[in-house]
Amino acid sequence: MIHLKGQTALITGSTLGVGRAIAEAFAEAGANVVLHSRKAGPDSEAALAACRKHGVRTEFIAADLTEPTHVVVPQLFQRTLAVFDRPTILVNNAGRYFDVPFEEMTLDLFEKTMRLNVTSGYFLTQAFAKFWQQNKIDGRVLFIGSINGRLAEEQSTAYDTSKGAMEMMVKTLAVALAPKNIRVNGMAPGLVITPQTSWVKDRPDDATWIKHHTPDGQIPSADVCAPAAVFLCSDAAAHVHGQMLLVDGGMSALQQPSRGDYFKRS
Repeated sequence: MIHLKGQTALITGSTLGVGRAIAEAFAEAGANVVLHSRKAGPDSEAALAACRKHGVRTEFIAADLTEPTHVVVPQLFQRTLAVFDRPTILVNNAGRYFDVPFEEMTLDLFEKTMRLNVTSGYFLTQAFAKFWQQNKIDGRVLFIGSINGRLAEEQSTAYDTSKGAMEMMVKTLAVALAPKNIRVNGMAPGLVITPQTSWVKDRPDDATWIKHHTPDGQIPSADVCAPAAVFLCSDAAAHVHGQMLLVDGGMSALQQPSRGDYFKRS
């Protein structure tokens, strides 16, 4: 049976969407969980309650990862150690898009995107990796990417760039850390329903077209991502390093859907 008993995980961006689904699944699998988001509120309280009902210890830390990395990352790491002195899993899930059309992109927005989606995860992994090596802990790191790291959208130039960078970061950190008993992998969801993708409910034509681009024809809830995350951080994936598992209904495998079938159905 795949489980996470005896493990303790920090999951960034874990009070909503994919992060919360992963946090609840980790708790159900037996892991203690450190929840994180930019600020405390009703979402963090609800996530704490959902995880604690599985009988594991769950704590919450607020930290804004769009702030300067050299300040916020050490603070988040030290606060994690203050509540759990031997964390074993890091899930770098926090991420957002701040995209505007390419011609209107500013340096501030681009750097904010990269700081949240790439830089914070890189240096948070560094902090954990140093700690794990010093304390002889076999660490596990999971980056949550996106299908946008493989397939581009014209209005998401900064976001897509950040997710593409994350995919290579998974590979290069896996190569650097595997000899030190630290596993690094990634998971890339396709379009799933989260607060950031709630627009799907108000744009039925777009939703229909996206489903047509997805072989299984689904736009599911974020819960579909959770089992893959549990697997990649469990002992069952002990020989899995540097992989980006796409949970996308087959979208990344499809070159071009048939337009004729789509228009017949419409």
